[in-house]
Amino acid sequence: MPTINRRTFLRGLGVTVALPYLEVMAPLSALAQTPKAAPVRMAFLFVPNGINMAEWTPTAEGGLVLSPTLAPLSGLEDELNVLTGLAQMNAFANGDGPGDHARSCAAWLTGVHPFKTSGADIHVGVSVDQVAAAHIGQQSKFPSLEIGCERGALAGDCDSGYSCAYSSSISWRGPATPNAKEVSPRALFERLFGNGDELDEAANRAQRDATRRSILDFVTEDASSLLNQLGSRDREKMDEYFTAVREIEQRLSKSEKDVAALASGIKAPPGIPQDRGEHIRLLGDMMVIALQADLTRVCTFMFANEGSNRPYREIDISDGHHDISHHGGDPGKLAKKKAIDTFHVEQLAYVLNKMRAVKEPGGTLLDNSLVVYGGGISDGNRHNHDDLPILLAGRGGRKLQTGRHRVFPSKTPMNNLFLSMLDYSGVKVETLGDSTGKLQGLF
Repeated sequence: MPTINRRTFLRGLGVTVALPYLEVMAPLSALAQTPKAAPVRMAFLFVPNGINMAEWTPTAEGGLVLSPTLAPLSGLEDELNVLTGLAQMNAFANGDGPGDHARSCAAWLTGVHPFKTSGADIHVGVSVDQVAAAHIGQQSKFPSLEIGCERGALAGDCDSGYSCAYSSSISWRGPATPNAKEVSPRALFERLFGNGDELDEAANRAQRDATRRSILDFVTEDASSLLNQLGSRDREKMDEYFTAVREIEQRLSKSEKDVAALASGIKAPPGIPQDRGEHIRLLGDMMVIALQADLTRVCTFMFANEGSNRPYREIDISDGHHDISHHGGDPGKLAKKKAIDTFHVEQLAYVLNKMRAVKEPGGTLLDNSLVVYGGGISDGNRHNHDDLPILLAGRGGRKLQTGRHRVFPSKTPMNNLFLSMLDYSGVKVETLGDSTGKLQGLF
């Protein structure tokens, strides 16, 4: 049986297109007579300003019954675990006074208390995604991807004496090195499918735009040669993959036209949709494509920066998100907070359903992934960092029991979860941040 190397790319004028997992890439072993398993991927999806916890937390431990805020995940219950009791204790003040938003963001994936400064001497810790990237990142084109919906500054005071870098970064390559995130869907698309030469890519993008041609038109010759080597099921996978890429291109084009048509008084960077839901979904689609094609195995995705005061006019909320999160028990503000929380979960459901639709060895892309969703503040009014809203989706290569609401002892380090995730992804480390051991009873 002919085989194709996992690292095969389709190439054309200024374009490099990776391939999804195909059966022809995983021939049966002479000993095991089973296809090689797909790798485990990790993604960390962050939302700011806490959650209306009364509407988030399932009422009972055990079998998962979705709460009102989690209702958009209906049909995905068997793919999920809701985790209650986890904490990032180093996000608390610990003598440093106000600044909970900055601390919660910086500590969320590190488990380390950030050094309070608004200058260049920022210092926190290495985040779990970068620990994973250092061990398994070299097996893909991009060791990790960092994406988000709001740009972030690396200097200045954004929260009571804490640097803006802390509020806008969850991915830290080193204690003083936050990873910048890509917020433009167009720029991310060009990065994923470009050939690495920025000048060449810009010229060829201009040619594609002028002729309204898809990047796939530039790899037709390579694609035709490949398809001749594939069986019917692999051809079907390739057709689904190409359809997804074309759909993203079409939505990018529409989004850019919509932005250009706006009144001159409304400013938005090129390629960024005005509708936050479409922005999240476009970036989410490209994250799925990148994981599917093994362009990366590790991704962080910030739906918004911590402390963001953006209104959500998409759901008729004109008040700022941060202002609403300081609800003071006001029923009107709590209802708006629930609406924003539910809106975010709707976008999560979209991404997870996309992942579940991708078939590969061992099940689906979601089966072969571990996706953490949540934030570093529990109740936005209290600014507490224990009992965090955390959801874990995927089965980690079918090693994880799902469909549960799991309640852990209060103030269990969230980094214990990360140690377990790393372990079941083939990354062996003994400690991370304030971890005290692997999270028991999960895998």
